[in-house]
Amino acid sequence: MKKLIVSIITLALFVSVSSAQEKMEKKPKMRYTAVPMKDATLVQKGDSKNYCPICGMTLPMFYKTSHAAKHKGVDKQYCSIHCMVEDKEVNGSDLSEYKVVDNTSLDLIDAKNAFYVVGSNKPATMAMVSKYAFAKKEDAQAFAKANGGELKNFDEVYSMVASDLKKESEMIAKRQKKMQMMGGKVYNKMCKKTDEKFSSTADAKTFVTKNKLCGNLKGKKLQAVGIYLSRR
Repeated sequence: MKKLIVSIITLALFVSVSSAQEKMEKKPKMRYTAVPMKDATLVQKGDSKNYCPICGMTLPMFYKTSHAAKHKGVDKQYCSIHCMVEDKEVNGSDLSEYKVVDNTSLDLIDAKNAFYVVGSNKPATMAMVSKYAFAKKEDAQAFAKANGGELKNFDEVYSMVASDLKKESEMIAKRQKKMQMMGGKVYNKMCKKTDEKFSSTADAKTFVTKNKLCGNLKGKKLQAVGIYLSRR
C-alpha cells in the first residue's frame, strides 16, 4: 500500500512539474531589445510619446537601442541611431544633446561619452549591424567578449550609420511595404474604419489605440496597421 501511495505522489509531482514547464515554454520570450514599460525612460511629450517619430515603432520594445536628442529645445526619442540620423540628415532636424540608453543601467546617458559595441550577435534595430551602448568601457568590453562586436565611439558610429543610410533605408522600405500590405488586411478585417489622415506611423498608432479602432491590437499587427493608415 505504501508503494502505491508513493507512486501516486511521484506521478502527481511529475505531472505538476511537466505542466509548469509546458506553461513556461509556451510563454513568449521577450525580445532582447525590449524592457517592461516601467523600466523605460521616455522623454517625449504628448500622446505619441511611446513611439519613434520616424518609424513609429514602440520605444520600450526597442529600448536597449533607443536614442534621444533635442530639436529646438523639444525632446525627441528614437528606437535606434538609424532613425535619429535619418531625422537629422534626411529630414533636416536641428538635433543636439544626443543621448543613448546604457545597456547596463538602462538610463539615458550622454551619447558622446558612450562606448558602443558594433556588430554583436544581438539583434539590430532598423539596421543590418547591431549597435549597443554602455556608460562604462569595462561593461562594453564584457558585452563584446560574450556576444562579439567591436568598440567604437559615438562619432564613429554616427558616421557609419550616415554612410549606410541610403542602403539601409532601401532595405527598411522593402520590409515596410510588406508590413503595409499586412496592415491593410488586418485593418479591413479587424478594425472600425476612419477617414482620418496621418502624417506618421506614430500618429496613426496613437489614434488607433486611443479610439480602440482595432480593439486591443498590439505589437506587430498594430505597427502594420499604423504603417498602412499613414501611407494609404
